[in-house]
Parts: sequence; structure tokens; C-alpha cells
Amino acid sequence: MIDVQNITKRYGHHTAIENVTFSVAKGEVLAFLGPNGAGKTTTMRILTCFMPPTEGTARVAGFDCVDAPMEVKRRIGYLPETPPVYQELTVTEYLTFVGRLRGLTSSSLTSALNRVVERLQLGSVRHRLIANLSRGYRQRVGLAQALLHDPPVLILDEPTVGLDPKQIIEIRELIKNLAGSHSIILSTHILPEATAVCQRVVIINGGRIVAEDSPEQLSARLRQSEKISITIKAPPPDCEERLRTIPGVLNVFPGQGPGNFLVECALGHDLREELARFIVSREWGLLELKTVSMTLEDVFLRLTRHEEGMPQPSEPAAAVVSEPEPSVREAAP
Repeated sequence: MIDVQNITKRYGHHTAIENVTFSVAKGEVLAFLGPNGAGKTTTMRILTCFMPPTEGTARVAGFDCVDAPMEVKRRIGYLPETPPVYQELTVTEYLTFVGRLRGLTSSSLTSALNRVVERLQLGSVRHRLIANLSRGYRQRVGLAQALLHDPPVLILDEPTVGLDPKQIIEIRELIKNLAGSHSIILSTHILPEATAVCQRVVIINGGRIVAEDSPEQLSARLRQSEKISITIKAPPPDCEERLRTIPGVLNVFPGQGPGNFLVECALGHDLREELARFIVSREWGLLELKTVSMTLEDVFLRLTRHEEGMPQPSEPAAAVVSEPEPSVREAAP
């Protein structure tokens, strides 16, 4: 549904994005991640036909964003970070206005309005002025206008900003329910949100895409070793040294809290059974044993710091990125 090929945007001598390429399949939810100034907003403005790229092509639902901008706009719903709402109107008046701009007729407009009001739980405020709504309800109204014409493509920029925890969960569930019938690009700084709702992640930094894959696959590629967290009830004073004697153990680090240790072993080797047998046979009291993987936040920080030449956090918190950028891109689908 979305196909971006080698788009570049320059402002004079400044290059905002360079050779950005990615795609979003029908029904897929894609997280678009990057630090401030990385090029996320520039990319979204090109996809929403706000401005053309300097080079390259971007197509939405088969239509070129430069050659057929009106056809593209008919097929997308866009929620910018600041919801585009008119505060002097009521919720119903505003959504009616947006529906008419979208070309909905009276009967289809009424049906569409009722559908988004129910889906976003706006019934209790539909006749109130938007100026009198909370930040969370204004965000819901902004999402309602993006969904009103039931577009095949949704572009959402920070859709849960300003919402309370209950509302965040509800919006995340809504986005997950929209997957399959809509192709969605979700730009967010809340990395657990990307993990919760997205099947695939694109990370952009310095105007270039540095990684593209599922969070699980990115984690698997970037870690250099396996790590296992163990918690022991009564560890001996020389526990770390004795754990290092187990065949396959590369290193042992003190963990978080009393009796907790982080055991590092070679990539692809699972030593949980050996560790459990070793600890239980010595009656140290095994309380917990689990593998430790890189979170999306770990992946994000590793890639962006690596690209910027920043020092990496020390082990054992996460695996250090030792391969250059192309190794991540080459293995991406």
C-alpha cells in the first residue's frame, strides 16, 4: 500500500533525508522510529503530499505522491502530533465539516460519524465544544477525523500523546484492531508502544534508515551473546567464580538485587539446563532463571548511538553493535 523508493529531501545545502526506502504491506502496522531531527516528519510530509521529495518516488495505494496528490489524499487518514481540530466547533460539527470536505454524502456521513464516535467512545462529548475538552479527548477527536472516511492507509504521529493510561490502552487496542483492514504508519517516541502494536519497525537516524525488521529480529541480529538472569537464595561468596567454571559460560556479572547474577554465554547456546543442574546440586536455592533479550529501546539506542559515533553503554546491559549499518539492512525483508 505504501512504497517509498530512494527519496531525498534537501533544503538548500541541508539534506533532511537521503535515499530513504521502505514499504508497508496491506494490513500491516509499521512503527517509524527516530530521535528528534532524524527525518520522521519530513518523510510523513512527503507521504501526505504536503511537499514533494527532491529525488526519488513515494506511492500510496498505487498513486504517486507528486503526480496524483489528490488521489493519495483521498486514501489516507492523517493524525499529526497536534490534532487539527477547530475549538469553536462541537465534536459533531467538526466531524461533519471534515466529512463534507472528504466528499461524504448526508446518509454516508451520518453513518460514518456514528461509527467513529462509537469506536473512539466520544458519545458523551459529541455535543460539547472542542475547546472545553481535555487533551485526551481532543486527541481522540483528531483520530476520529483521520478514520472518518475509512481510508485504506493511516499515518499516525504520536497518537497517544496526552492520553491517560486507560485511554492509551484503548487506542493501542483500536490500532491493533485496525490492522488487516488498514495499512498503518505509526510514528512514536514511546518504544513500548511500537512493540505493543507494530509488526515491523523502521529506525531512521540522521536522515537515513539504519534498520528495518521486526523488533525480535533486530534484537537477534544486534546481540553478540546470550544472557541468562539467575536469582539464587543463598549464593556462596565465590559464586561468580564457580559459575564461570561451567562449560560454555563466557562471563558472569552481578545483577540487580541480592543473589541476582547475569550469565553470558556464546550466541546460540542455551545453558539454562546446565545452570539449573549446577545450582540445584549445590543446594544454593534457585529462585529464578530466565533468558534476557534486548528490548526495542536497547536496539534503538544501540543503532542511533552507533550511527552518531557516541560511546556505547558498557556490558552487560545489552549487546554492543559491532557490525556496520549495511549488515542490518541487508538481512531486512
